[in-house]
Amino acid sequence: MGFEYCGIAKAKELTEDAKRLEAWINKGYHGEMSYMENHFDLRTDPRKLVPGAKSVITFLKNYYPSVQQEAGYPKIAKYAYGEDYHEVIRQKLFEFLDTAKAMIGPIEGRGFVDSAPVLERSWAKLSGAGWIGKNGNLIRPQSGSFFFIATLIVDLDLVYDDPIAKDYCGECTKCVDACPTQAILPDKTIEANHCISYLTIELKKAVIENDRPYKEWAFGCDVCQDVCPWNRFSKANNESHFKPLNGLLQMNADDWMQIEETTFKARFKKSPILRSKLSGIQRNIQYLKEQE
Repeated sequence: MGFEYCGIAKAKELTEDAKRLEAWINKGYHGEMSYMENHFDLRTDPRKLVPGAKSVITFLKNYYPSVQQEAGYPKIAKYAYGEDYHEVIRQKLFEFLDTAKAMIGPIEGRGFVDSAPVLERSWAKLSGAGWIGKNGNLIRPQSGSFFFIATLIVDLDLVYDDPIAKDYCGECTKCVDACPTQAILPDKTIEANHCISYLTIELKKAVIENDRPYKEWAFGCDVCQDVCPWNRFSKANNESHFKPLNGLLQMNADDWMQIEETTFKARFKKSPILRSKLSGIQRNIQYLKEQE
């Protein structure tokens, strides 16, 4: 199906993760992402999300691009260069589940791609896919962190993989030191309400009022991944749907400010950038202009 990794963990309640998530929310680090407060019991126990669940299968899909955006243009996070990963990977999960049913028989299961109350990174870690880095991303040995995580929860008893026993970040603090808004705390806690990805995508206010100024980024941010030593192992993906959309990486600030709504919707109808809407992108560009 084109995934780079598949690992399996036993479905159970994520007790320790639940405690950390609750503490994180109580500190307000989720900002305006109020949905993080919803369905808490479903988020921490897949058996409540999918009745009868016995196994959680994790898939990784590489999105590291073959080309990089040149300096001088408003920066776009690498995951958004191509088509919306939700749609691309969801189709692959459906195909996988249909194939499994044809080979095994009736299977009750649901697939998720960053679209439901599922702690994807926790399950990826439990499945042996990697460890959670200081920047909050899943890091895979000899591969890095430029991966989408997909989760399939099923009612099958399967052979479970062992988690990676060690955290290979060691004493490295490059991501902590490089974060433009100091959103990465030393204990692997992320102040999402100060993360550039949050400010450029999740924040819905008409104006960005931020006491930790940043530059360059118009949609998302890759700084903490770009400086991670493990990402020197990143290899270009071979997924045609993730190829940069025509002209996206060459759009300058004026291009973004002058594009018409209908043109924007037509041009980016398959792009995750559509999530910010044109008004959101233009707000972000205006903020960058004010920092010059």
